[in-house]
Amino acid sequence: MSVPATKARTSMADQANFEADAMQFAPQLYSAALRMTRNPADAEDVVQETFLKAYRAYGSFQEGTNLKAWLYRILTNTYINRYRKAQRRPSEVELGELQDLYLFRRLGEQSGASESAESEVLEQFVDGDVIEALESLPDNFRMPVLLADVEGFAYKEIAEMLDIPIGTVMSRLHRGRKALQKKLWHLAEERGITGRAS
Repeated sequence: MSVPATKARTSMADQANFEADAMQFAPQLYSAALRMTRNPADAEDVVQETFLKAYRAYGSFQEGTNLKAWLYRILTNTYINRYRKAQRRPSEVELGELQDLYLFRRLGEQSGASESAESEVLEQFVDGDVIEALESLPDNFRMPVLLADVEGFAYKEIAEMLDIPIGTVMSRLHRGRKALQKKLWHLAEERGITGRAS
C-alpha cells in the first residue's frame, strides 16, 4: 500500500524533528526506566527500545499534546512487555548515590503534598531505606507511586500510560502510598524516631 507523497513528506519532516523534540527527555526516561527495571543495562535497553518505537510512530504524535506523557506511556508499555517476557529473571538493584538522593528528595520534599507525618518521618531516613521500601511494593502499586510521586504525572496521564481506568490509578496509588507509609513507619518505630520503641 503506497503512502500519499504529502503524507510521506510530513512524516519525514516530523521524524526529522524527533531528535530536537524528544531527546531532551532522555535523562528523565532513563531515570524512570532505572527505577522500573532496577538494573542499568536493562534500563538502557528499555529506553533505547522506547526511542526506537517513538521515532517510528512520531508521525502519529498529535502536536500540542503532552510529548513527555506520550514518551512515558511508550516507556511504561515497553517495560511491562519486557517484564512479562522475563518474569523468571531475578531482579538486581544498582542505584548510584546521585540517583538515590534524587529519589529521596522527590519523594520526601517535592511531591507537592502538604507536610504530613509521613513526610516528617521520611526526612529521618537515609535514601536507601526509602528506595528499599519503594522497591518492595508490588509492581501494580509501585508503578503508580513512581509515576505520580517521583515523576509528577497527573492521574489521567498515569491512566493513559498504564492503560487502566483513572479510578484504578487512584486506588492503586492510595494503596501503594499506604503500604509505603506503613513500611517506613515500622522502620521509624524500630529506630525510635517516632518516640515509640518497638
